[in-house]
Amino acid sequence: MKRKILISILFMMLVGGFISGCGKSSNTSGSNNESYSSQLTTSDLFTDRDLKQTIDTATATNYTVKDNENINITEEGGYVISGSASNVSIMVNSDDESKVQLVLKDLSITNSSSPCIYVKNADKVFVTTSGTNTLIVNGTFTSDGTTNTDAVIFSKDDLVLNGTGTLNITSSDNGITSKDDLKITGGTINITCDSDCLEANNSIAINDGNITINSKKDGLHAEYDEDDSLGYIYIAGGTLNINASDDGIHGTTIVQIDGGDITVKAKEGIEGTYIQINDGNISINATDDGINAGAKSKSISTPTIEVNGGNIKINMGSGDTDAVDSNGNIYVNGGTLDITAQSPFDYDGEGKYNGGKIIVNGTETNELSNQMMGGRGGQNNRGNRR
Repeated sequence: MKRKILISILFMMLVGGFISGCGKSSNTSGSNNESYSSQLTTSDLFTDRDLKQTIDTATATNYTVKDNENINITEEGGYVISGSASNVSIMVNSDDESKVQLVLKDLSITNSSSPCIYVKNADKVFVTTSGTNTLIVNGTFTSDGTTNTDAVIFSKDDLVLNGTGTLNITSSDNGITSKDDLKITGGTINITCDSDCLEANNSIAINDGNITINSKKDGLHAEYDEDDSLGYIYIAGGTLNINASDDGIHGTTIVQIDGGDITVKAKEGIEGTYIQINDGNISINATDDGINAGAKSKSISTPTIEVNGGNIKINMGSGDTDAVDSNGNIYVNGGTLDITAQSPFDYDGEGKYNGGKIIVNGTETNELSNQMMGGRGGQNNRGNRR
């Protein structure tokens, strides 16, 4: 609970930065830039236990799955689960303060209508991989009362994925869903699904791991339809290979990227209200918008794309497509932005270059040429190189 309160306070600090325009990194862009200095870091979002990839299993409870027999976990502790079975759910239903660690050790489950792992109640659940694990749901999910349990791993509470092993997920709906916060700090995760692969209400935070996603909707999707101040995505590291039919990375509020090797092939590469890229190697192939900031959250006054660092390569499909598109502002303060597109920039508010390198169709430039599609206006400003 303390961790949730801390993140809520930090988020309000971020929102305050948007509204007041007093963030450190905004000073390079001009007095009207409602930017913010990065407030959230790995130390804010991840506990030591989140980042620990193995546990001592000497005192853990061991289970071997059997066909048509659910495993019910009601107490805090560590549980090692192995074997191969069908129509089995690992059910976690403990008290509000319980931290439960599920160690998947060469586990294979194939279900027709229910999650392979279902967290009904806990404070936090860790899913830690060892060896090679395969979880499949290949039919139509059935609801649990009023709860639409529509993911192979479905959690109503905080969920952390880590470990040294491999987790393969195939789903006829969503891959992994948390109705709270979802974190990934290690392991190899391969997801193929008919809806969103990684989904959370409050936030998705990735510190490390090797993640491959094939989605018929969004790759990463953070959104809570009852509160548009939630839905944050933070990526600090890891390798992400995302192939999505709609958005590669979608956050209602903020998408902050501080590192990692990210490859996205999607209709829209990265979408949010405020997108800040501070570091990382990012490659986007998109057929609509490469990076798009739209007014998805009323908590943020102006949609903004801010590039402070990293190596970003965007290749756009032909037609009415924009590489970097903001319904508000665009600020390029650092990093390398290499764009191949008919329309490299499109913004309704202010576009400013303050530093870094911009390459458009093979030619270096220090201008954010505005396409002004549909008669929209905007300013195109050049700043001094740092």
